[in-house]
Amino acid sequence: MESSADPDADGLRALRATVTVRGRVQGVGFRWWARARALELGLVGHARNTSDGRVEVVVQGPRDAVDRMVALLREEPSTTERPGRVTAVSTPLESAPRPDVTSFVER
Repeated sequence: MESSADPDADGLRALRATVTVRGRVQGVGFRWWARARALELGLVGHARNTSDGRVEVVVQGPRDAVDRMVALLREEPSTTERPGRVTAVSTPLESAPRPDVTSFVER
């Protein structure tokens, strides 16, 4: 009997997700916190301040880990001592992972 299971059912297919975070998220250690959480989840990518006061977070790795990171960005109240105050997190813009990204950096 052939398996008709979804190849992503186990959450292991890699993807790249870009989200923007609004609130008091610059100058409070938010990018450092995002880097620490991403590394704990085995993700690569970056967190950078934008000129309009938001932080852009780009993560790539297994879907389960990416989903968990987005949940941590949105979580209220934060269970991981997220600094600052998040007022909104955009819907993740998903794309194919980039093979040249091998670490997580703060920009």
